[in-house]
Amino acid sequence: MSKKLWCVFDLASKGEQIEKLETESMDPDFWSDNRKAQAIMQQLNALREEVTTWQGVAAQLNDLLGLAQLLEEEPDAEMQAEVVASLVPIEEQIEKLQFDLMLSGEHDERDVILSIHAGSGGVDAQDWAEILLRMYLRWAEHHRFKTEVYDYSEGEEAGLKSTTVGITGRFAYGYLRSEAGTHRLIRLSPFDAAHRRHTSFAKVEVIPDIENAIEINIRPEDIEVDTYRATGAGGQHVNKTDSAVRMRHMPTGIVVTCQNERSQLQNREVALKLLKAKLYELEQKKHEEETARLKGEHVQADFGTQIRSVTVHPYSIVKDHRTNYETGNTEGYLSGDIDPFIHAYLQDQAGGVAALD
Repeated sequence: MSKKLWCVFDLASKGEQIEKLETESMDPDFWSDNRKAQAIMQQLNALREEVTTWQGVAAQLNDLLGLAQLLEEEPDAEMQAEVVASLVPIEEQIEKLQFDLMLSGEHDERDVILSIHAGSGGVDAQDWAEILLRMYLRWAEHHRFKTEVYDYSEGEEAGLKSTTVGITGRFAYGYLRSEAGTHRLIRLSPFDAAHRRHTSFAKVEVIPDIENAIEINIRPEDIEVDTYRATGAGGQHVNKTDSAVRMRHMPTGIVVTCQNERSQLQNREVALKLLKAKLYELEQKKHEEETARLKGEHVQADFGTQIRSVTVHPYSIVKDHRTNYETGNTEGYLSGDIDPFIHAYLQDQAGGVAALD
């Protein structure tokens, strides 16, 4: 492991954070605010795990270095082969640690709320939105992240109009923030009798789940709540109930829905969480736009810019328009193999930190 990479990790700083949180957790009133306490303990455990992992890798490398020095003095072909073989899993672990170093944003460690909306393209766009949902669910499953579909609005003939999914796991938001934007699909339409080539669009929104981390005050009188019977794909997507909730924040016009839980109370709680996350995102966007305006920079009003295109006819290619990363393995990509695109985006944003040896 290079000294440069170890410095980027900054073990001393992590140790100070752990010490500070441990001191805070020993306060007699620590558990008086249960939500805040749980969030702090979650952060503390994650930091401990991170430091332990790095120290473990360093210890393994030091042991192998000792063996290598012995082999220089007394060569042993069989032992040398074992040392080389032992390096393979360590190199894989270091590669993952390098990847995680790029996830240093304010909310990168948090869970994520991901929404998909069918755009222009009619039935094809709704089918494309369904394909994207399946892709992200498979990606989450591969990473052993927990997923929960909060809301699912079926398409008229196929696919979906919109859906909102909660994905739980460390760095879930850090990974998936690269996916926010408009995604394009070019293919021979299965819904066109003439089997012509169609272009369809879907928008992906990615918001960190900040429910237990940031206080967002919402006045009860500013909320309008409707209940209705849930409709959806059923099965893996939505448990149909008679207590789905639609919540509207009147000052901003933001509307959220939840139809996944079995009781109206549970649906209200989830809807309120979604609303808090969207209000936080709105405030963040206003702040970024105002900062850019004061600096005289161009302000991007929304995630309207097309970020990635998937072409399956007349040739197969997936291309990210921000990083220019591309692959011809469209089947693997649509089956959830999106990590190379995430890695390319984070590396581009980090200015090359990922390329450290």
